[in-house]
Amino acid sequence: MAQSPAIFYASDEHALPPAVRAWLEARSYPLLVVNQPDELMGITLRGRPRVVIFDALTSLDRAADACRRLKADSFTGVIPAVILVREDVSLLQRAFPVGADEVLSTQTSPPEITARLDALVRRADRDLYVHPSTRLPGPPGIEAEIARRLATPETFAVCYADLDHFKEYNDRYSYFDGDRVIRILAKILHDVVKGVCGENGFVGHIGGDDFIFIVPAGAIAETCQEIVSIFDALVPFQYSEQDRRAGYYFGKDRRGQLHRVPLMTVSIGIVTNERRHFTYPGQVSELATEMKSYAKTLPGSVFVVDRRHDPAVEDVSPQPAPLEIGEGK
Repeated sequence: MAQSPAIFYASDEHALPPAVRAWLEARSYPLLVVNQPDELMGITLRGRPRVVIFDALTSLDRAADACRRLKADSFTGVIPAVILVREDVSLLQRAFPVGADEVLSTQTSPPEITARLDALVRRADRDLYVHPSTRLPGPPGIEAEIARRLATPETFAVCYADLDHFKEYNDRYSYFDGDRVIRILAKILHDVVKGVCGENGFVGHIGGDDFIFIVPAGAIAETCQEIVSIFDALVPFQYSEQDRRAGYYFGKDRRGQLHRVPLMTVSIGIVTNERRHFTYPGQVSELATEMKSYAKTLPGSVFVVDRRHDPAVEDVSPQPAPLEIGEGK
């Protein structure tokens, strides 16, 4: 797959320092040179270049205006921006306030240029891979973690957690209250997983009220029981006293009909590689989604473990129980 291009905002391509050019070539980033701010914004709004490098070796003002405009837009503002300046303390002090993520001077050594640009790209990737509300890794980070675990001999469990009756809660209260519940669940998942599993535990946020956490296979019951128990203890306090005492409220379904809505619960669908062989993260994700959907058909807060195994040629041994269902203590 072709790499995203690097944009050099300059009037003269030859102004690009050799060390920066060497860094781009070593990482196979195609170089695209533009010299008009409208052209820069048009390209960056249609796609997401790997980095934008601004030439301020002659004058900072023109590059600063373009950088400030790039960073003002929420879509283009996440693109790493580098400003090239001459060795002048006043220029360095002026470059960062306009939005530059990195400033390189004519006196920066080639090894330092390489180190700074590599760190810049890593920071940008890290910022894009986390959910802005919970600061947990998003889908790219989740996929990478599953792929990393598949490459090891360890047995592990991928757990898909989802809230029940969350939409009705948002409709009755507000998206602000709903976001608070999501952050509460994120905190519970993170603290329990890290508390039980330490560095062997992983928690990611798919989006909305959907989360993935990964634990060693032997820690499934302890981790999930604690999660659902803590959630069930805390969630009633996210409701009004009247709703909390009743244990339900009346809400409208998609057809506008009133029905009784219970308090939120959490459903967790779990997949392990103890009896299955997975070759890529998509297989794990598909089965975890299936298990989560099944868990949501059960009442209350529950976790459901898939205990089925891959069919084997001439396998006549008894099949294990297809599901293991657990609840909070």
